[in-house]
Amino acid sequence: MKFIHLSDLHIGKRVNEYSMIEDQEYILKQIINIIDEQKPNGVIIAGDVYDKSVPSAEAVALFDEFLVELSKRELSVFVISGNHDSPERIAFGGRLMEASKIYMSPVYNGGVSPVTLEDEYGKINIWMLPFVKPVHIRKFNESMEINSYTDAMRIAIDSLKIDSTERNIMITHQFVTGAERTESEEISVGGSDNVDVSVFEAFDYTALGHIHRPQNCGSEKVRYSGTPLKYSFSESKDNKSVTVIELKEKGTLYIDTIPLKPMRDMVEIKGKYDEIMLRDFYKNTSYPEDYVHITLTDEDDVPDAIGKLRTVYHNLMKLDYDNLRTRNMNSINGADSVEKKSPYEHFSEFYEKQNNQPMNNNQSEFMKKIIEEIWEGER
Repeated sequence: MKFIHLSDLHIGKRVNEYSMIEDQEYILKQIINIIDEQKPNGVIIAGDVYDKSVPSAEAVALFDEFLVELSKRELSVFVISGNHDSPERIAFGGRLMEASKIYMSPVYNGGVSPVTLEDEYGKINIWMLPFVKPVHIRKFNESMEINSYTDAMRIAIDSLKIDSTERNIMITHQFVTGAERTESEEISVGGSDNVDVSVFEAFDYTALGHIHRPQNCGSEKVRYSGTPLKYSFSESKDNKSVTVIELKEKGTLYIDTIPLKPMRDMVEIKGKYDEIMLRDFYKNTSYPEDYVHITLTDEDDVPDAIGKLRTVYHNLMKLDYDNLRTRNMNSINGADSVEKKSPYEHFSEFYEKQNNQPMNNNQSEFMKKIIEEIWEGER
């Protein structure tokens, strides 16, 4: 049985104040074409369907159109909510859509029931576990000690009635320890959201969402498909793709990737202003229409640089300078590492500088809790 594994569509996302909705419509049509070529039995969407828990009307309309196109092909579609989604909104109408073989993950209620498909090799059980935190699992397991995301996921999975003689696919949205992040993902509170890959040992394939760079975790049995589009310049050299998996007899797994070509690429350009404005520099490239981050190496600032550069590079998203002045400033301010730190890490460093000592354990746990509550309140 063959499946297309997708995740992290982030429909409605804005990058550097540019709406990505046109690019997302383009790439979803390309995915439909791939589905028509591959003829899978099912499509998996492993969370973060939308970029916001309350998506815009155009984002909802685009995903609705995508689901309609999938339903026309009479295949099974499995959608779970991610940390950017509202579980209630993703679950809405799910029981009605099952008649069209579109399965939307319900709000987690302490258990997960599989969707079972069957082919010439027997049954395949599809387990849909939406993004959950330890607090969600504790609610239904008050007598059990749950101190981490790994504890929570292990308990959630242990509660499932998994028949190990049959093939089992897990769809979930978590950060597996060791996965390589990019700048377009949210930095967790103190890195506390790590899940050990061992919790997925019982499954023949685990379709992960959350991390934007396609990659295996420990083995090909546990995989992130990555985003279908680049959502930060840290991904500029990534190759985006859809993951195709095929399960035959128990223990046999085939994985392939099919590249995706965006309407506009996301690229980084570095050089002196006069050099990169030469026609010979860009004439045989797609740079004029790509999303561009330009780093100028001129020692002196170029007057109205953004306006001038946009006469050639129409979708200039970001402009920086790399020269003696900026390197000295970054060295003094430690700016290079600022974006890589979580809110908790920033506050912890601030507290230590102000008080000449680090927070104690109680203060640390209290601060993590406060940041987490504020973070969730913004969703």
